[in-house]
Amino acid sequence: MSLTHLQLREKFAKFWQDNQHVRVPPVSLVPENDPTTLFTGSGMQPLVPYLLGEPHPLGKKLFNIQPCFRAQDIEEVGDNRHTTFFEMMGNWSLGTYFKKEQLEWCWKFFTQVLDLPEDKLWVTVFQGDKTIPADYESREIWRKLGVPEKRIYKYGANQNWWSRAGIPDKMPTGEPGGPDSEVFYEFESISHDKKFGSECHPNCPCGRFLEIGNSVFMQYKKNADGSFSELPNKNVDFGAGLERVLAAANNAPDIFTIDVYSQVVRTVEKFSNKKYSDKKNQLAIRVITDHLKAAMFLISSAVYPSNKEHGYILRRLIRRSEVKLSLLSSADQLKVYENICGAVLKIYSGVYPELMTVDTFSVIKEEVTRFDKTLERGLSEIGKLDKIDGRQAFDFYQTFGFPFEITEEIMKEKGQTIDRGEFQSEVEKHQEKSRTSAKGKFKGGLADQSEQTVKYHTATHLIHQALYDVLTTIRQEGSNITTERLRFDFYSEKKPQPEDVKKVEEIVNKKSTEALPVRFEIMAKEEANRIGARSFFKEKYGTQVKVYFIGDYSKEFCGGPHVANTKNIGKISIYKFNKIGSNLYRIYARNLA
Repeated sequence: MSLTHLQLREKFAKFWQDNQHVRVPPVSLVPENDPTTLFTGSGMQPLVPYLLGEPHPLGKKLFNIQPCFRAQDIEEVGDNRHTTFFEMMGNWSLGTYFKKEQLEWCWKFFTQVLDLPEDKLWVTVFQGDKTIPADYESREIWRKLGVPEKRIYKYGANQNWWSRAGIPDKMPTGEPGGPDSEVFYEFESISHDKKFGSECHPNCPCGRFLEIGNSVFMQYKKNADGSFSELPNKNVDFGAGLERVLAAANNAPDIFTIDVYSQVVRTVEKFSNKKYSDKKNQLAIRVITDHLKAAMFLISSAVYPSNKEHGYILRRLIRRSEVKLSLLSSADQLKVYENICGAVLKIYSGVYPELMTVDTFSVIKEEVTRFDKTLERGLSEIGKLDKIDGRQAFDFYQTFGFPFEITEEIMKEKGQTIDRGEFQSEVEKHQEKSRTSAKGKFKGGLADQSEQTVKYHTATHLIHQALYDVLTTIRQEGSNITTERLRFDFYSEKKPQPEDVKKVEEIVNKKSTEALPVRFEIMAKEEANRIGARSFFKEKYGTQVKVYFIGDYSKEFCGGPHVANTKNIGKISIYKFNKIGSNLYRIYARNLA
């Protein structure tokens, strides 16, 4: 009998609760107060401040299931295992247990709770480098657990090392990091493709092996002379992709056949009259299935299609799925999308109730209708050209959202062919530029904790309270902070006037000059609500929360960090204010020179 995603969630939660771990509520797909990344891309991301030393209000042994989105995986979607939206199951030790307990629990969960065959599990460990010894401890623990030597692979820092900065050589002085140990499931039904090398191994990209779990051991700190010393308090971070674990538990090498995707796949089949079992349809159906589901979760996190940042990624998802559906079938697209939305809601009913509170289909419908006109213009432009080369095909891809396949189809009608290699070369150049420009933006969702961003973070608390004082009926919708400025989004029943915004600025600067102390307390959520602590309504909180107090003026649910006193904030100026939606407004502020 197949294991369902609901059963897997229950088994995972029970296992860690039985081992004295406390569940941490998931955070939004759009991280709050984190300018270094557009989306929450890992289960670790919201835990980073606590892994770096902040006390967590729920204790030192934690677990959760976190929805994640990785924009850099958009072009990878289409094979049997890559998706943009996924869920990460994780557990953490903040200075309590370490390698022995973690790896034993990991093995027990996979082999006893999920009953995965031991002979299909392979593990990897850090092989060491010129400055850091090999992780012999993890290797020996795996051996004692019964993993034979031939199924224990050793890799270097590019595969089995974690730090915010990457491999040890790139780590700055004082940066923590450590080796990791991964677990892979082998699908014996998949034959090794020798284009990836003469021999298959756990990190081979041929698809025979699927990573299902990774234990990161934060063990070292880099010294000024380039050497490493052990941290006094060592942490564990474990992550396991829910979809991948579910695929392994069902011995399903294609994750699109498990129940968090299969209902959507069947919906596409039904309305397109195309079978997923036909290999020529699989890429398109996988893209449509993943992208529409991801779009729904982004929309439920208050992301809307636009030409910038979060909205641009959402627009790419919807438009790419629309083109794929156009190539797949002449079916009524809106009817297909409406039924896909219904299927996704059915899959996650009771798991993510926020999906039910937003009319995601209306947003998708509006974007599809808008893109139909763009599609027409693009087709018209292509029709004007006698011949299209690979570079021009890439320009159409960038300008109109046409993937190579749709441009190729139109030239086939004219009896022409396009050099796919030339097109791919242009794509790779663009991807390299994107990786370079996004290096800091997508480095893992680790919050910038520079002095300036900490000042602006604290200032948002004052702005939040001041807005409430001036407008009464307001609600925080999000914020974004960089070293150059802070941005604060809010809902207000009353339309703010210029004098209201000026009053907010005056209050914030007055509180800064009053030199109010900033402190935090860990308390029960009910108590925090009773005393009137403000919160970000989209965030989910545990039974214990951290509340930051700014004198007697502001109290707010928050994880930190903050300045010690408001005098450290300095004078700020609200230099821009605009409406961004129905009853939604945005403030930009920065320090005066």
